[in-house]
Amino acid sequence: QVQLVESGGALVQPGGSLRLSCAASGFNFGLYTMIWYRQAPGKERELVASISNYGRRINYADSVKGRFTISRDNVKNTVDLQMNSLKPEDTAIYYCNAQNTLRASVQYWGQGTQVTVSS
Repeated sequence: QVQLVESGGALVQPGGSLRLSCAASGFNFGLYTMIWYRQAPGKERELVASISNYGRRINYADSVKGRFTISRDNVKNTVDLQMNSLKPEDTAIYYCNAQNTLRASVQYWGQGTQVTVSS
């Protein structure tokens, strides 16, 4: 049974930090690019950060460059998103996505975790 379980979402003040984690099971984690997406109320889902299966290629949305860091552990089958200097516009539901490196149509999604940045 494939599972992606996100955790770490919370209410945080502007300028604060959060670390999101996604635990994967039920598939060969090392064959998947891992991606964090987010969706704010009334907006389309957007890619936040991605990391290739061995971690050699990392990409960030321009809006989070220099503030967010994505990392993965292919032994623990986890992918993390360290978020610093959070802004109110970072408020969204954050989703973990796994995309097969050979067949992009094969994807799995987590249920999402809420991040709210507000004073």
